[in-house]
Amino acid sequence: MQVVKEYVQRWYEIGLDPDEYICHQKRGNLVEIEAVATGKRQMVLTFCTNDVLGLVQEEAVKQAAIDAILQYGTSNSSCSVLSGRIDLHRQLENEISEFKHLPHTQLFINAWMAMQALMDAFCHLAIPVSGFQHTRETLILTDVLNHGCIVSALANAGNRSGKLFGHSPRVRVRAYRHCNVEDLARKLRRYARPEDRIMVVSDAVFSMDGDIAPLPDMIDLMSNYEDSVLVMDEAHASGSIGATGRGIYEHFNILPQDAIARGIVPLIMTTFSKFAASAGAAISSHVPELIPLLNVSPTSIGTISLSPPLTAAALESIRQVRRTPELVQKVQSNTRYLRSRLIEQGFNAIGETNVIPVILPPDINPKLFGKLMLENHGIWVSPIWFIAKPRIRITANALHTKEEMDSLVAGMMATRDVLYKPMISA
Repeated sequence: MQVVKEYVQRWYEIGLDPDEYICHQKRGNLVEIEAVATGKRQMVLTFCTNDVLGLVQEEAVKQAAIDAILQYGTSNSSCSVLSGRIDLHRQLENEISEFKHLPHTQLFINAWMAMQALMDAFCHLAIPVSGFQHTRETLILTDVLNHGCIVSALANAGNRSGKLFGHSPRVRVRAYRHCNVEDLARKLRRYARPEDRIMVVSDAVFSMDGDIAPLPDMIDLMSNYEDSVLVMDEAHASGSIGATGRGIYEHFNILPQDAIARGIVPLIMTTFSKFAASAGAAISSHVPELIPLLNVSPTSIGTISLSPPLTAAALESIRQVRRTPELVQKVQSNTRYLRSRLIEQGFNAIGETNVIPVILPPDINPKLFGKLMLENHGIWVSPIWFIAKPRIRITANALHTKEEMDSLVAGMMATRDVLYKPMISA
């Protein structure tokens, strides 16, 4: 452990460690937090929550979780294959299938396990089956800025989970430039072989840049590769883009069936931690045969199924979204307003979704920027300094008022004045 001790000591010395805060209570976008380093407590206005539609504190959602606990208890205490599913699982899968326009859905306890299960199921199938021989290699193309859950799954895609060595055909992974369909086309021409099984994986909305994958162009390209699989991770797309919050297909006024008609297999991963006031994930497909493979993947059969209160909260949240599309319209309106106000004031606010990254000059410390926003203005934003280009990551949601957004912009301007002037004079 000596290496770990020395590394972490140096990590702290050069300021790479994040500031830690404990939340004590929430009321809308007002949060009482405690700074772990000092013990100081204060009520702050948050712009760093992923509660896109403000459903985490919705009474009907909380009551659904409570009712589920009263009926089923706090946990299912096993996986669904070994001890059965609860009816809420089936209801949630059906609700997601209708929401995403794909008829078959499988639940997972989180996105990381869902993505790994998909690699296991698609690349390596399940168990040896008499009379069937798996001989075709898999080529996977991934956007270079895809989320860590995708990167992790692809890094481990060479063998089925739980096996150090496998006997499946080889899995080859290649990255393409961010949202660059021309580069994707070049990589497909270069690496695809006639017998390959082809999969392209992309975030729908990118979590650090707030931009949107070029789905129609990707479909046009992939229609040249019959039976290719297009995976969209809609973690930051569900509830935030599309007229009714259904995600990237609705954003571009198309349906998954349009991809199917062109010989492509669309898969959608939905997560519940952003728009659905819960935790967990799901993969949806029009191919029923994929579901049993996902269900017996090591990440399904080797862990607990989604707990009753989390399942119920996600289920009620999606029903709320379907009943009240004005929530989606509100977050989209807030997004346009806040990004435009920041740009008007000279900030480099990139992207086009409710994830609003503000790129900082290289000499400005995002941690210090975020700390001054808290201490001087009572506004909580996310400083990013070690996983992407230095920035302040702001998230707009349906509960933010114009007054709150104006307060954020004013705080950003005041903090900029404090930090930029010494830099300019130097």
